Amino acid sequence: MDKNTVIGFVLIAILLIGFSFLSRPSEEQQEAWKRYNDSIVLVQQREAELKAKQEAALVNEHAVVAADSSSLFFRARSGQSDTVTIQNNLAKLTLNTKGGTLYSAVLKEYMEQDKHTPVTLFRKDDVSMNFLFYNMKEVIQTKDYYFTPVQQTDSSVVMRLAVTPDSYIDFRYAMHPDTYLVDFSIHAHGMDDKLSTSTHYVDIEWSQRARQIEKGYQYENRLAELTYHLTSGDTDYLSAGKDDNKQIETSLDWVAFKNQFFSTVFLSNKGFDKSKLTSKIEAEGSGYIKDYSASMNTAFDPTGAEPTQLYFYFGPNHYKTLSAIDRGRDHKWELNRLVYLGWPLIRWINKWFTINLFDWLSGWGLSMGVVLFLMTVIVKIIIYPTTWKTYISSAKMRVLKPKIDLINQKYPKQEDAMKKQQEVMALYSQYGVSPMGGCLPMLIQFPILIALFMFVPSAIELRQQSFLWASDLSTYDAIVTFSFTIPFLGNHLSLFCLLMTVTQILNSKFMMQQQDTGANPQMAAMKWMTYLMPVMMLFILNSYPAGLNYYYFISTLISVVTTIILRKTTNEEKLLAQLEANKKDPKTIKKTGFAARLEAMQKQQEQLMKEKKR
Repeated sequence: MDKNTVIGFVLIAILLIGFSFLSRPSEEQQEAWKRYNDSIVLVQQREAELKAKQEAALVNEHAVVAADSSSLFFRARSGQSDTVTIQNNLAKLTLNTKGGTLYSAVLKEYMEQDKHTPVTLFRKDDVSMNFLFYNMKEVIQTKDYYFTPVQQTDSSVVMRLAVTPDSYIDFRYAMHPDTYLVDFSIHAHGMDDKLSTSTHYVDIEWSQRARQIEKGYQYENRLAELTYHLTSGDTDYLSAGKDDNKQIETSLDWVAFKNQFFSTVFLSNKGFDKSKLTSKIEAEGSGYIKDYSASMNTAFDPTGAEPTQLYFYFGPNHYKTLSAIDRGRDHKWELNRLVYLGWPLIRWINKWFTINLFDWLSGWGLSMGVVLFLMTVIVKIIIYPTTWKTYISSAKMRVLKPKIDLINQKYPKQEDAMKKQQEVMALYSQYGVSPMGGCLPMLIQFPILIALFMFVPSAIELRQQSFLWASDLSTYDAIVTFSFTIPFLGNHLSLFCLLMTVTQILNSKFMMQQQDTGANPQMAAMKWMTYLMPVMMLFILNSYPAGLNYYYFISTLISVVTTIILRKTTNEEKLLAQLEANKKDPKTIKKTGFAARLEAMQKQQEQLMKEKKR
């Protein structure tokens, strides 16, 4: 091959490569082509789903429907999109004649972040609701048709989808005073020969983008979750921290699209079946926190003998407001489970104690900051006997520290650790002191303290309530806002969280002083861990509500003050003298079950070690 031929091949290769590079579509073109292909796939999937639903609905249908050149509601396919408003003293709903369903929901007694505009749960394209009816010719999707408002009042309206003046489907909405619950019914009239008579259900497709209503995206997103209630009585939810979906085969009482403090709930007396639920996280800064969707069906009588009775709830996640909806009902909906109050024991404490105490104090007309302060003080008074018991147990061990130090000096070698531990336990037994004496009182008070920790973030009463420098106790109180984001901490620093951290460090210091008996050689490592934990809590709780950090701060501060007072009022010399008196009179010593079991375990371990050496 000569030189000119090689050069020619090289030039041709360069031309081909250059042409392929220059003719390559741009990223925008590639993205557009991907969206086009995806849209085709979605359309095909949608058509397949509709066909499957129609086949399932008509599997037992034998009636012959007369041929017609147009669809059943052909005239209703064209019209003028308009809105209809109904309201009561608590909420205002707007309905769209296109589809005959919800367009917006506004709560009159709750304000947006500007504290002037009423809260809007959803509006315009945020929500979509589609009902699917069936006959032998087509799938009737209500979202494609224009409804006619009839029988309208200030608080109710009937949205009618008509074939003829004597054949139609009615959607009836009715609001009532002093409740966020909205009656919604579907009723067929004169549709016996136009709908499938063997299909006794209607399919429902419902979706809503949950708006970011509160200031803190991360915390609201954490508490926003698609929640549902099984007819069997259990309540469950999709994951709040990631995209999630679930197919529910059993019947559901309701499905809720939940924000931190507000919910949109769809309820059925006859239950929802074959439910497919989806929750997707929206990007921060988009104005939304979740994209919810639900597909299910419920009972429907095509003959019109019995209407399908459904309900909507557009309102706050307020425990007693939600609980009131169950009054007079045999089958309880338990909508109050939308307010998360903790695990079963913690929930029980919050239900019967914390909420009632909070409502009682709130009834005095005090600011919410003062209410939280008084609640914390009352709780601390209630658990004081266990606090005192824990302190005295630590004090007894502390006054015995010189004797324990002598035992440590007696057995300096690591191989004598078992003997050293046995002598320490024998010493405690002689003086009637249990190393675990303070644990049971701590376990008793723990559920009460955790109950408040669970209650405060869920209390809608704290929303937009100011206290000291915090303008809203339901979200973080930033005293410093950074132009950048610090990993785990965020772009701000909350003052109540900082104060909580300082008091936690002080409390850790006093607790370590109490528990420094010299019996634990790993005490230095424990001290570091004890001081490190409050710093970690600063990063964890910095974006949490100011009310929660305020409660934590007050609770810990009271613990520090209590410890100082007990330390100053406890005569340790007198306590040691009492222990010495107990030692001389063994009858006064009450040997704990734990101490006896520990002693038996040590003897067994010693015996095993001796056998191993042999």
